[in-house]
Amino acid sequence: MSTVDVLNEPLEYRDGEVLCEGHVAFNTLSRARRPCVLIAHAWDGPNEQIRAKASDLARLGYLGFALDVYGKGIRGGASDDNTELMAPYIGDRALLRRRLLAAFAAARRHSFADTSRIAVIGYCFGGLCALDLARAAPPELRGVVSVHGSLNAPEFSHTRAITAKVLVIHGWKDPIAPEEDVLALTRELSDAGSDWQMLLYGQVAHAFTNPAANNRRSGIYYDETADRRSWVATCSFLEETLGPL
Repeated sequence: MSTVDVLNEPLEYRDGEVLCEGHVAFNTLSRARRPCVLIAHAWDGPNEQIRAKASDLARLGYLGFALDVYGKGIRGGASDDNTELMAPYIGDRALLRRRLLAAFAAARRHSFADTSRIAVIGYCFGGLCALDLARAAPPELRGVVSVHGSLNAPEFSHTRAITAKVLVIHGWKDPIAPEEDVLALTRELSDAGSDWQMLLYGQVAHAFTNPAANNRRSGIYYDETADRRSWVATCSFLEETLGPL
């Protein structure tokens, strides 16, 4: 499928009084409903890399939906310290859950979305978002992929079963999510009854899918091989979880 067959457009939706601006991509050759894959962004907000992922998913036959946690117009820079943007949601995971469920509801309302086949993938902060959506357990959510994400659970997460299948892709040298966080997540997912799997890349650090990441001293840098492997694993997981296109 060529790129000319993919339409990209903004999609506004609300979480209460907050206006969010997501981005959808889909193949225009078909008017049929199709599985929907949400993409959760890193700490700088929805950017070109995340929108490109939506287009990649559209070329595969999915409805790609890059969600917006921060709200319309609230964006950081790729090379900036975006802690202040992310901190309110790290500090209030109930707020984050509500914002994610608003995005999930917006995706389900799209005319091309097969509402029975929905998944989410997330990168860095978005990896945490993907896991928190799994923890929220909306019944239509079939699959969750966290890629070099933060892994720590909110205090209230252990009271709910996790019904979606979960794939965690993690660099073993990632300083953002150290070994104890990895092991804690395996226990959490097991206790919640999730069908989970984890890929650990031994010589890989944080942000390994981001070509702009280049801070080896801080353990945040791109790895081309891990990037390629993680995308192959993600696509295989989506095919297994969401079924044929």
